[in-house]
Amino acid sequence: MDPSIAIVGPGAIGTTVAAALHEAGRTPLLAGRTPREHLRLRTPDGAVVVVPGQVHTDPTTVSGPVDVVFLAVKATQIEAAGPWLAALGHADTVVCVLQNGVEQEASVGPWVAGTVLPAVVWFPAQAEPDGTVALRRPPRLTLPDVPAAQLVVDVLEGTRCAVDVTEDFVTVAWRKLLHNAAAGLMALSGRRSGMFRREDVARLTLDYLAECLAVAQAAGARLGDDVPQDVLDGLRAQPADLGTSILTDRAADRPLEWRVRNEVVARLGRTHGIPTPVSDVVVPLLAAASDGPG
Repeated sequence: MDPSIAIVGPGAIGTTVAAALHEAGRTPLLAGRTPREHLRLRTPDGAVVVVPGQVHTDPTTVSGPVDVVFLAVKATQIEAAGPWLAALGHADTVVCVLQNGVEQEASVGPWVAGTVLPAVVWFPAQAEPDGTVALRRPPRLTLPDVPAAQLVVDVLEGTRCAVDVTEDFVTVAWRKLLHNAAAGLMALSGRRSGMFRREDVARLTLDYLAECLAVAQAAGARLGDDVPQDVLDGLRAQPADLGTSILTDRAADRPLEWRVRNEVVARLGRTHGIPTPVSDVVVPLLAAASDGPG
């Protein structure tokens, strides 16, 4: 029997994974806050994949647990997703967390009866005004080399979503966090990726990434001193109009993922005795932009 699958949080990332599964004949159960009859994904080549719904909004209406849950809500929405994790999970359920950050097991674990499997998401996808999700590049996930990863590898085998498994997940996760931390600067400026082509912004970004790198290395990530420049080069090479989820949330006046993307650097910097002067400015501004008051 094929594994049963659910997507909790059919936003841009959740819709991408749902579409990949649906194309392969493994249409998942969809769970979220907003009722919808279907999901729509526009692929990088312009094709549109329609995933039939409905999107369930009441955990009491689904019948029993599933084998794999892809948790694709923002880190700010984990508690709200708790009833879904309870309804869809049991001791053998694998919850694959498609979220930013390096502390996914600690943040999601209290809500899960089964196994929490962190993942790194390597693709840009954005919701358009009509609700269609535009996928900019082929989707790819990286998972830690642990037994639970095999089930996720199996359910995504043969889909458009590639999966890598690595023994050094700490390094991969921190490499992505450096990108996410720098992208948080977009939420403060209100500008998209083109802002990184400014020389003054580039200098600030490199200073910020240098302290992020020092914290990452202290936390066990095997990242070289060239990574800050590589991250900046990647940001500058992106289309000038490409945004990021934290910028989208800022524009919509929604809570921001400032804790998992930015505050973690300052907090772990204090733990390891590493100065984080740029973080000490960026984090309070992001926190205020997210939570107020004012």
